Amino acid sequence: MENTVEKVAYVAGGCFWCVEAIFENLKGVTKVLPGYMGGITENPTYEEVCTGNTGHAEVIKIVYDPTIINYNQLLEVFFATHNPTTLNRQGGDIGTQYRSEIFYTDQEQLEVAEEYLNILTEEKVFDDPIVTRVSPVSAFYAAEDYHQRYFERNADKNPYCQLVVQPKVSKFKNKFSSKLK
Repeated sequence: MENTVEKVAYVAGGCFWCVEAIFENLKGVTKVLPGYMGGITENPTYEEVCTGNTGHAEVIKIVYDPTIINYNQLLEVFFATHNPTTLNRQGGDIGTQYRSEIFYTDQEQLEVAEEYLNILTEEKVFDDPIVTRVSPVSAFYAAEDYHQRYFERNADKNPYCQLVVQPKVSKFKNKFSSKLK
């Protein structure tokens, strides 16, 4: 067995149930963990983050094998599966915790993210200006256990999963069928 060095990426693209459900289906992604980042409160709870007072975004931690999928490809999926032009909002989810943000872990990720944003802007991929923030990684707090693999466990039980998450996952699977596990 080869000894592969896994890498980590952190993105915020609205409700972490949606983002987790998408990235856990990608080839080369070995683990996806929803959580909170970018705020001032230590060890925040979901209820605290939902108030908007902690400053945290709902994020996902993506552990991936760079020999199978690279950071640029992760960003391609990220920008194709959420709206990076709405400030502090994704669909009906409104608040700073739903902002679009990339948290880079090193200089290479920063450069790739900035270059990717520049290309999207120059090519006018979106009708409105991109508001996605690019910030250095900060303390990551894993979300409560009941948020882990939420869509997988609640797809048929929760109306939000049926009405919001499922259409995003279906659109993603159609667009990125060659990158699915």
